[in-house]
Amino acid sequence: MIRQSLLIRHLVTTGIFLLIDAAWLGLIAPKLYKANIGHLMAEKPNFLAAGVFYLIYIAALLFFVIDPALVKASVWQAVWTGAFLGLAMYATYDLTNLATLKEWPLKITAIDLAWGTFITAATSGIVTRIFL
Repeated sequence: MIRQSLLIRHLVTTGIFLLIDAAWLGLIAPKLYKANIGHLMAEKPNFLAAGVFYLIYIAALLFFVIDPALVKASVWQAVWTGAFLGLAMYATYDLTNLATLKEWPLKITAIDLAWGTFITAATSGIVTRIFL
């Protein structure tokens, strides 16, 4: 049974996801993206759009992965279903770009798919373990 409120689970999940993503966005992504898709990037990020993405993504993560794993008391379920959800969600963005943009690199698609799979699996496993 899930004892913590949805708000608490959402805040904890958001914090963990953002902490992991901050390492990616701060250390690896700027140089990687600048070199490969710099010509496509905006000068400044749209923080409102980013915030809406995080709200929706974390809600989906809780609904489809973490809450069901908590009901079953299974960290492994959270990790594996999180990995699949991350792959599917990041594939939506990257494969659409690969299909529709002239200069979207396959390299970025592959890296993003790996990153989405990892961060979603890791966040799911960590959060599930915290709340079990």
